[in-house]
Amino acid sequence: MSAAEAGSVFHRARGRTLDAFPAEKEKEWKGPFYFIQGADPQFGLMKAWATGDCDSGGDEWGQEIRLTQQAVQAINKLRPKPKFFVLCGDLIHAMPGTPWRKQQTEDLQRVLGMVDQEIPLVLVSGNHDVGNVPTAETVEEFRQTWGDDYFSFWAGGVLFLVLNSQFLHDASQCPALKLAQDRWLEQQLAVARQRQCQHAIVFQHIPLFLHSIDEDDDYFNLTKAVRKELADKLIRAGIKAVFSGHYHRNAGGTYQNLDMVVSSAIGCQLGKDTHGLRIVVVTAEKIVHRYCSLDELTEKGLGGDLLALMQE
Repeated sequence: MSAAEAGSVFHRARGRTLDAFPAEKEKEWKGPFYFIQGADPQFGLMKAWATGDCDSGGDEWGQEIRLTQQAVQAINKLRPKPKFFVLCGDLIHAMPGTPWRKQQTEDLQRVLGMVDQEIPLVLVSGNHDVGNVPTAETVEEFRQTWGDDYFSFWAGGVLFLVLNSQFLHDASQCPALKLAQDRWLEQQLAVARQRQCQHAIVFQHIPLFLHSIDEDDDYFNLTKAVRKELADKLIRAGIKAVFSGHYHRNAGGTYQNLDMVVSSAIGCQLGKDTHGLRIVVVTAEKIVHRYCSLDELTEKGLGGDLLALMQE
């Protein structure tokens, strides 16, 4: 895939919105729909994890290529087609400035370039995409490669917000960028509070929490102070759900009326879950989701019960 071709596919998020979904056409609720959520294809982690060298061992990613190809093929076969396919971060394993980053990026872009052109891609930045401690340079690299690192879009009457959760983890090297996202988020939440959307949903890489709002701080969640402040803001604005990855296992919980959904990986599994994707059905009243293994989704597609929800 040439740079120009990659740009046309992956740079849909520009100007803090997604050009695949013109707001004037998508603000109106027209009935139930579904989207597919994936996370952590993370080309290179399976080799690095197997060798116990996660900092520099990811010099092979053939398994991840095959798994992501299977995911793409399964998504392309689904009928009706999903509204979009969102990948919640850690697109590749090689951190900014480390070996194999360019090759992993090119291979992932080649595989994602096979997604049906009628199924928009929504790409979320993760810690391996912008660095554990992002800088202006690493964020700009992500933007040049994949599009905006935070943005919002309307789809089917639902307002979707995509956050760069690394700013919530450690923005010490880019405080101005965090402040810009904070201000932008306040504006977006004001729109959600006006209740002119059927639902409002957030995508980010790092979960607010894995099981409970009061759990201890961990590598895989946001700190208590940060998670509580953000969760309360989201709830006041009427946000129904936050979808994330990062944990490489399925998890999640509820805080008040906010659903925190943590999806396992397309790539390397750190627990007992299978390589998979999550089907998310949005109806007028609720958001229903189910994690499916890649094999299950390939063989069975959407379950009859989920299809029935879309007939409501």
